[in-house]
Amino acid sequence: VSVALSVEQIVSMLEDAEVQGSGASVLTGIASLKEAQASDLAFLGNLKYLKEVPVCSAGAIIVPKDYEGVPQPGQVFIRVAQPSLALALICDHIEQQLQPPPLPGIHPSAVVDPHADIADSAVIGPGCIIGEGARIGARSVLRGQVFIGRHAVVGEDCWCMPQVTLMDYCRIGSRVRLNPGVVIGSDGFGYEKVGNSLRREPQIGIVVIEDDVEIGANSVIDRARFNETRIRQGTKIDNLVQIAHNVTVGRNCILVSQAGISGSTILEDGVVVGGQAGVTGHITLGKGAQLGAQCGVGKDIEAGTLVSGSPALPFWLTRRTDALKKQLPQLFKRVGKLETFIEALQDN
Repeated sequence: VSVALSVEQIVSMLEDAEVQGSGASVLTGIASLKEAQASDLAFLGNLKYLKEVPVCSAGAIIVPKDYEGVPQPGQVFIRVAQPSLALALICDHIEQQLQPPPLPGIHPSAVVDPHADIADSAVIGPGCIIGEGARIGARSVLRGQVFIGRHAVVGEDCWCMPQVTLMDYCRIGSRVRLNPGVVIGSDGFGYEKVGNSLRREPQIGIVVIEDDVEIGANSVIDRARFNETRIRQGTKIDNLVQIAHNVTVGRNCILVSQAGISGSTILEDGVVVGGQAGVTGHITLGKGAQLGAQCGVGKDIEAGTLVSGSPALPFWLTRRTDALKKQLPQLFKRVGKLETFIEALQDN
């Protein structure tokens, strides 16, 4: 991505920035510490890469305020409290330049029911379908081939990327961002065994997505069997996540790619679910609980607990168990020698 920002412009975006050194007047790119050139901006967001700063060729580097090094000749350090947050603010400025909001209006190829309510400032892109009684809030953008079902609601300042589906009666709040292929309100997975066959259980509830939620590409949130499936304010969901019917996800939770949450489970505020973790139904994950990658959870997790493994165990217990597993081959050899020795004693 090509950018053109002066150090002065960058500093003006950051409230707590302190500049050290002097260098290029204009920066035209953003790169990693290892790959950056003299015209690039780099940043130290993870202390794992601390050793790369003294040999980095970037024209400017965003570093923590307590970083002890000094810039090279012709290089600038921009010292901030949170380098990763600083870079996010800069990238937000660049994103607004690269992706300015399209002009309000409805594309001629869109199919809009005459009884839909669309704000004058909304953008309805090519190939979108808006159902009867649906509502689209002010300044919301439907990029293209977005399906909004009957009586569904999109709040204000939302972005629905291509091929997003919001099924009938489901609702999303304001400032919600749905990435390509997200499906909100597909049927929950419910069947009742009748004899030797399976009978579908109608899923007549809805999905409610509260304000400031972001959902990654191709993630699916099922409608409730009755009442609602709810994602509360500020939660961030990665790509390829499955959330089943009647689940409640609390505020400011994080669900990483390929995680799966079974029906009627409750995630309290601030829960973190690692990639490929699986959670069974009808349990509660307490406030601030953290699940490691590929974790398998089959019972309630207390607030603030860090678990890993499958079945899930306290994190440090899992680490000790994993260390002992590596010693099993040697242990079997020792046991074999002991058995041979004992047999010899018995024979004598």
